[in-house]
Amino acid sequence: MSLNRRKFLSSGAIAAGAGLALGASSIASANTGKTFNWKMTNAYAPGSPFYVQGPGSPTDFCKRVEEMSGGRLKIQHFAAGELIPALEGFDAVASGMVEMNAANAFFWAGKIPAAQFFTAVPFGMNTQGMNAWLYNGGGLKLWEELYEPHGLVPMPMGNTGTQMTGWFRQPLENVDSLKGLKMRIAGLAGKVYSELGVAVRLLPGGEIFPALERGVIDAAEFVGPYQDRRMGLHKAAKNYYTTGWHEPTNVTELIINKQAWDSLPADLQAIVRFCAQACNTDSWSWCDAVNAEAMQDLVNNQGVIARPLPTDIIKRLHEVTNDTLSSMAASDPATKKIYEHFFAFRKQYISWASVGEKAFMEIGMGES
Repeated sequence: MSLNRRKFLSSGAIAAGAGLALGASSIASANTGKTFNWKMTNAYAPGSPFYVQGPGSPTDFCKRVEEMSGGRLKIQHFAAGELIPALEGFDAVASGMVEMNAANAFFWAGKIPAAQFFTAVPFGMNTQGMNAWLYNGGGLKLWEELYEPHGLVPMPMGNTGTQMTGWFRQPLENVDSLKGLKMRIAGLAGKVYSELGVAVRLLPGGEIFPALERGVIDAAEFVGPYQDRRMGLHKAAKNYYTTGWHEPTNVTELIINKQAWDSLPADLQAIVRFCAQACNTDSWSWCDAVNAEAMQDLVNNQGVIARPLPTDIIKRLHEVTNDTLSSMAASDPATKKIYEHFFAFRKQYISWASVGEKAFMEIGMGES
């Protein structure tokens, strides 16, 4: 190669490199020059641990996004009642009134029955399985397809892990004990309980304790040991059933207005997705940590009787759950598609979990 050619190639490479650097610099300048100021509403009350504040919470998510974006995307958070009522977030985001909302997908069952599959499915999958389905099993794609006609982009942003069956003023002896029982319960489980004669009540968190204490309801489900103790539910009922059949996992949903989402540059979209996934993991680990202490305190110091549901009740709940979900799938094409996909993945996941997680739980998680 001649000296002149080497000089030409060298100078060309330098010029090309300079051009690339200049282009990248211009893009960076363009991105950093534009800021976005968004609003996020929430279905839960101000100060609520996990649902509003704390590790992996919606307010934590907002903080992470602002920090990672260098202030280019700022999200102002409004708890329930601070901007809109608790359960109006879906419509507020769809209309463009706000850009984001944090809640649970099962709140929108009246609009989209299939949405319930993206919060919790009775006798469905645990949190590991749910995350596997959403992130790597095609579940998130189905969720996006379901919400697309409403102009919304959904994604998981938190998880409580397994929730408890709930608090009962009187112990449950058998299936007949459920007949006529007035219970606060949300989601698909409410449909199942109603088939067994339970009078289902859907009360916001702040109304559960007084209703249970006064006997307006006979039983209540909320979340788990830490959240339930904070609400004082153990002071209104001492029978704490732990089976968690109805919500073996519970996903916090983040929804984003599609037009607002499309206005974000790719790097900010990536930051939002990354922060939501990080909060999903962090909130779940926080719940496991605080629930461990709270359960021990409730049983050892607060006089709570914690136990699983009687076997015949579990069996009957399982039967009715299967019938309820099958009926839902038969009545709605969107639900049918998600139902079949979810349970096909569940079958595969359970076959693996029984070899891995279950085997270890049985032999390796005993008292040490």
